[in-house]
Amino acid sequence: MASSIHYEIFKRQGAGGWSLVEVRDRRDDALACAHELEKSGVAGVKIIKETYNDQTGDYLSLKIYEHGEKKVKTKVAQEDVPSTPCFKVDDLYSYHARKTIASLIPDFLSHNCVTVTELGHRADLLEKLEATGTLLQHAVQRVAVAQAASGENQLTKIIRGLHDLITQLIHRVYRDDEKGRYVACKPGEFHALATKYADVSDGSYLLNGAISRYLRPAKRWDDKVRMLMVLMAETKGDDAGAALLLTSIDSLISELLGGSAGLRELIGAKSSHGDALVALIKLFLGREPDAGDGRDGLVALTKEFRADTLPNARTAIATRIVAEIRSFKRLVPNSLEDEFRTLRQIANQVVMGVGKYLSHEDLVQAFVLRSQRLITNECLAPYLNGETPEVKLDRILFVEENIIGAENKRRLYDFITPVISGGAFEEFFQSSKAPVLQRLAKLESLRTRATRSGFLDTQKAEIADTLDRVAAAVEAKNRLFESIDRRNSTPSDKAMTLLRLLAANTLTEPRLTTKAREMVIGYVGKPGFLAGYAAQTSQSGTPPDRDAMVADLMKVLEQAGITPQTGLKNIAA
Repeated sequence: MASSIHYEIFKRQGAGGWSLVEVRDRRDDALACAHELEKSGVAGVKIIKETYNDQTGDYLSLKIYEHGEKKVKTKVAQEDVPSTPCFKVDDLYSYHARKTIASLIPDFLSHNCVTVTELGHRADLLEKLEATGTLLQHAVQRVAVAQAASGENQLTKIIRGLHDLITQLIHRVYRDDEKGRYVACKPGEFHALATKYADVSDGSYLLNGAISRYLRPAKRWDDKVRMLMVLMAETKGDDAGAALLLTSIDSLISELLGGSAGLRELIGAKSSHGDALVALIKLFLGREPDAGDGRDGLVALTKEFRADTLPNARTAIATRIVAEIRSFKRLVPNSLEDEFRTLRQIANQVVMGVGKYLSHEDLVQAFVLRSQRLITNECLAPYLNGETPEVKLDRILFVEENIIGAENKRRLYDFITPVISGGAFEEFFQSSKAPVLQRLAKLESLRTRATRSGFLDTQKAEIADTLDRVAAAVEAKNRLFESIDRRNSTPSDKAMTLLRLLAANTLTEPRLTTKAREMVIGYVGKPGFLAGYAAQTSQSGTPPDRDAMVADLMKVLEQAGITPQTGLKNIAA
């Protein structure tokens, strides 16, 4: 079984909840980080080992460390498996029980290509599950431990009770199978059968048994979906039979989609986890699959999703989407930039599905958590190491543009300070072989992005001031303004040169732009400026209309940040 492992370190402040701090690939690194947090005085620290199964697409979570005197009382069930007490056999067929069973034996279900509902109506598979011995015993023990932690019941008593219920269920299925209560039906006959069972106390159980028998020949998940979609034609009426049949189909599809194995086969092999998630969102939105993904079951299911006829199935997909966004698995493992671009693509698409199945709050929390996991030192260090200060700052700002969460942006700012502080940043721009105008334009571009970012106002101001100061130093050393002033050209020519630099966003605010505007105002006030400007702007050789020319000049000056009043006051003929 191929798998990957990482360790998530959580901290707790006061009596509050747990918050993710770091993610490490090595156990000893995670423990070292946890010990450092303990020394900092936090109320609690814990480490969760996450093991990803590449075959099933599921995570196995295991708490390997916890420390803290003030521990929050947390039921084991919240960190292990759902704890849903069952008192009679029918309880094992309930929604919560089926969900619990699916989480306990995912490999068995995946290997046999069945849902929990099918398992609960298949004597051959129940016999096979019984024969595994340890698998069934381990599943019972996990549920019993979870239930015992949530009440005063004795563990041994719960285990015995669960075994009795399972034995009763197995005997019931054996008996009903032998008696032929699971009717053999073909497409076109299920509506009549559902109508017959609509008023029977165990009608849903018997109908699911008939459908499970119908699905038995299917050896692939897509075949199973296709066979269920064929039955959808018999659910179009408003009678009780159609409603019962639709409920059974919807439930079976939701179980299938709730498991990773069924989803992976249904949407097909993808080059990355991000592509698989995009395909999953397309299915949820009811959009046709891409070329090459046109398996019959997927195409038919997409149409039903577009018509919104399977609410439970769409809920299962919505739940899965949120879980995948929250998961640690990288969308694009080998490129952080592609990771963020894919994350933005996913966000732009999934937001269109917000409504009765997808909660906006759940999505925001999921994206905040994924953002948090992408701004750790382990993720960003390889992305930044070995790059020039310019590239480092550019990449950090790119990350900021693609993450959400105020706390995440605050933590990301800690990566900026080492880049722009000290003399290394200024030295790079001073010693660069790039033309001075190109260097100044880059500094202004970085400054603009920083001021538009989601950092705190004080942080944005600090970045902007540093970049402006460095740009002023670069200009002074290269004597850009001095070289323009010394040109053997007219005042209008010098003014237009500076105005073009201002219009092209080459100069940083406020040091360089203020100086440039002051120089422009000085040139505008020199004798002969207006005549020179007329000669520059005339296209036909014919002197332009004076009023129109002045009005045009005022627009140019205003675009450069010089008010018309200032321009008119200083203009010289």
